[in-house]
Amino acid sequence: MTKLKRQSQSAGNLSVHAAGSSETTRVEIAENVKGISDHIPTHRKPANDEEFGHYLAGLIDGDGHISTQQQIAISFHHNDAPLAYYVKSRLGFGSVYKVKNKRAVVLVVAARAGVEKVMRLVNGKFRTERRYEQAINRILNHKKFVGLLEEKAFTQNCSTDLDNHWLSGFSDADASFQLKTLVSLTRREVRLNFQVDQKTKPTLLLIQGYLGGNVGYRESTDTYYYGSTSFGVARNVVNYFDRFHLLSSKHLNYLK
Repeated sequence: MTKLKRQSQSAGNLSVHAAGSSETTRVEIAENVKGISDHIPTHRKPANDEEFGHYLAGLIDGDGHISTQQQIAISFHHNDAPLAYYVKSRLGFGSVYKVKNKRAVVLVVAARAGVEKVMRLVNGKFRTERRYEQAINRILNHKKFVGLLEEKAFTQNCSTDLDNHWLSGFSDADASFQLKTLVSLTRREVRLNFQVDQKTKPTLLLIQGYLGGNVGYRESTDTYYYGSTSFGVARNVVNYFDRFHLLSSKHLNYLK
């Protein structure tokens, strides 16, 4: 067996030279290859209140609720209880409860000071009309919070720019990562799918405009879905989540 004599690697190229052969085997690599580990890399958490506000707005847009009792509740899969406690710690307010007969926990912010802090953090960052209207009608128009609304106008983010932590928070709440293999008589196809399901289209169209991909409709459930089935769009998904980390257990699914 020919013994491997020398291996050299440079940015973008990998060259292997074998003893006893004048031929150089060169493998062209489009990009630098990332190291792979069996361990989950440390999450990069939002570094300041501005970044955390975008993440929190995405989380509430995805799986939050603003009640008529002026409380803010965010639901998490029970595997993501550490994330619920992280958000609680970051806010300095709230309580985490186990949801009876469900594999879920919920973070509830009920104290006035906690609700005010959430409203300040997410001001100008909500993307969905529903959450924005709940914030205005159920909290900020209430007599307890009228001073907060006068302090600074509460606005919705209508920009198409998603170059922040909002999509990370929204995906932790409401997205999934899938590896699909489709086999037919003529071909085999592998799809790397980032999927989001919603009852309405606007948020999905926003994601499509930023990442590419497709938005479809399921008549059987009367719901819409976003999907990124091509490798080109998967690259856009990777470029986003490599910068704005998921903080839930979905981070592991993303890495896979």
